[in-house]
Amino acid sequence: MWWHLRLLPVLALVILIQACTTIRLEPLPDGMTDQPPASWNARARQVSGFNQWRLTGKLAVRQPSDSGTALINHWIQSGESYDLALSSSFLGMGSTLLKGRPDYMELTLPGGDTYRSSDPEALVTAATGWQLPLKSLSWWIRGLPAPDGNARLLFNAQQQLALIRQSGWEIRYDRWKRFLPDLPALPARITAVKGEKRVRMVVAQWESLEDRP
Repeated sequence: MWWHLRLLPVLALVILIQACTTIRLEPLPDGMTDQPPASWNARARQVSGFNQWRLTGKLAVRQPSDSGTALINHWIQSGESYDLALSSSFLGMGSTLLKGRPDYMELTLPGGDTYRSSDPEALVTAATGWQLPLKSLSWWIRGLPAPDGNARLLFNAQQQLALIRQSGWEIRYDRWKRFLPDLPALPARITAVKGEKRVRMVVAQWESLEDRP
């Protein structure tokens, strides 16, 4: 019987390791699957290459500290660089300009004051009070997970992307539209939710800039 006693710590260790390596996934919402459709990889490659574009639309932010809406007068994306012009009574009369790349931003407020930072998200929060997931938005707005974090994708019964869960955010794809003839349908409305924070973007128009000089 002594060997039974010697095995007990080993068995306990095996059980502990198994418990630590078990990954608990949240149950899937009704009618959704995490198995991508056969066309998904081809779509992802095509849309990933669509990185020279301009869109217009509307942005709404709701959070415990403050809320507001803004017109997206333009969002011009060129690779990793962006040029975003917002106008909102919440931000003040006139336009607020955001220019930069993932690791740098120049923000110009309606009064003309300009601020620069190597932490764009912190700069936007300090200047406007809005907490926006800027590093990932250029990917999520195209219906793609951002490349710098693990993501879980969920698809609906129509084989369309319905949800991306990434970096603590849940991105809900509420509406799709075929904006450009050479590309598959792009998001027309997305809602990003993290705790009590909610960011909604409605796209009025997409335009490809790849053929421009």
